[in-house]
Amino acid sequence: MRQQRKEEIMAILYANTRDASEKVTASQAILNGLAKHGGLYVPTEIPKLDIPVEELAKMSYQETAYAVMSRFLTDFTEEELKNCIDRAYDSKFDTPEIAPLVEADGAYYLELFHGATIAFKDMALSILPHLLITAARKNEVKEDIVILTATSGDTGKAALAGFADVEGTKIIVFYPKNGVSPIQEKQMVTQKGDNTFVVGIHGNFDQAQTGVKQMFSDPEMKAELLQAGYRFSSANSINIGRLVPQIVYYVYAYAKMYANGRIAAGEPINVVVPTGNFGNILAAFYAKNMGLPIAKLICASNENKVLYDFFRTGEYDRNREFILTSSPSMDILISSNLERLIYRIAGENAEENAKLMAALSTDGKYTITDEMKAQLENFYGNYTTEKETAEVISALYEKTGYVIDTHTAVAAGVYGKYKAETKDETKTVIASTASPFKFTRSVMDAIDEKYDSMTDFELVDELSKIANVKVPQAIEDIRSAAVLHKTVCEVDEMPNIVKEFLEIR
Repeated sequence: MRQQRKEEIMAILYANTRDASEKVTASQAILNGLAKHGGLYVPTEIPKLDIPVEELAKMSYQETAYAVMSRFLTDFTEEELKNCIDRAYDSKFDTPEIAPLVEADGAYYLELFHGATIAFKDMALSILPHLLITAARKNEVKEDIVILTATSGDTGKAALAGFADVEGTKIIVFYPKNGVSPIQEKQMVTQKGDNTFVVGIHGNFDQAQTGVKQMFSDPEMKAELLQAGYRFSSANSINIGRLVPQIVYYVYAYAKMYANGRIAAGEPINVVVPTGNFGNILAAFYAKNMGLPIAKLICASNENKVLYDFFRTGEYDRNREFILTSSPSMDILISSNLERLIYRIAGENAEENAKLMAALSTDGKYTITDEMKAQLENFYGNYTTEKETAEVISALYEKTGYVIDTHTAVAAGVYGKYKAETKDETKTVIASTASPFKFTRSVMDAIDEKYDSMTDFELVDELSKIANVKVPQAIEDIRSAAVLHKTVCEVDEMPNIVKEFLEIR
């Protein structure tokens, strides 16, 4: 089929997963971030990607982004959307492909860490500020936008880098003070920009995320902000403006595999995604529903294996010990984006979904019906232990010389378990979500214990040497950077901290 022109593409609205009465345009969904009553915005339908793979194979990353995103963000003009894409996917990325594929030990690693902060969050957070500012202009918003975000390590820095000194915005990031890697923390607390504010909390990511959601849902705080000339929005993957750009790289990866002669047109692939908040694998699910030939969606967890248990039993239960691991961006027990999938398998019934989310809030768990569970047959869940994660890094390096980070190792480890269980030889893409330089100590300890006595930046140089990879600019930039953000607070102090930064009395 021929590619549709922009004006022929059917308008898509965004529904609230907890309130059937709320439907908004794409730009309004991006602006709001979170829907009413704590719901999330989902497209009223998944558009079809009716472009032959032979055409997709000839497209640049930017062209692929327009082909995918124009089908979801239908109230953006062609000029507006292309302008956002061109500003996002430029020289900030250290490779012209934006998301290169690397073949190693029988799998295809989709390197999503070539952006400014060397993690996959750059893929969406490079474009979100431009989408948000465009959305604000389209909707004649007069207030300054306050980006309020919780991070388990990577979203924070990528959002800070994206929004730093963007006119008409401020950004406040909360992170678990003792729950991120030293490099992740240094990246955040050295962030420049008069409109940026970084706060460590004495608590874990789930507590930070809950605190942020409560502020979004607080009518009194909303009124105080409006009076002071502000409105909240989000840079977390709860914002549909984060999720839609993530669909792009799965389409791009498939097209590149075809272009490189690795698959035939229409040949299915599997996708493995290390995930805690479920957004990255949900993007792959949306790509599949657009018509991309993805067979199995393999959901990889670390020892915080709440998603593995959910796919195995149909019960989502966050009532368990929160474990700090070497893959901290996945140290999450409340997978916010799973709600979008639950809403879908509940027949897009907002009332039913709201009941399940209320049970999660009050009891810390919910159980889906057998009918809902039957709709998850394309998903496979598993997890790796800390020991297994380290063994995967070491084994892949010994065998191929290719070095992966801890999160990617979780995915590779789960893929190994999947193959052993199923004997499935379908060609497989593994989402490589962060540079090994971001988790240098864990990576180098896995490769050889002799590195234990080195400082973090000595390890960076050693990793560069053994992997034969140049030290990323993002790491060079923080070697001697001054710490600019030193605020630490308790969880219940988060609203007051926000008001102080915004000078709301």
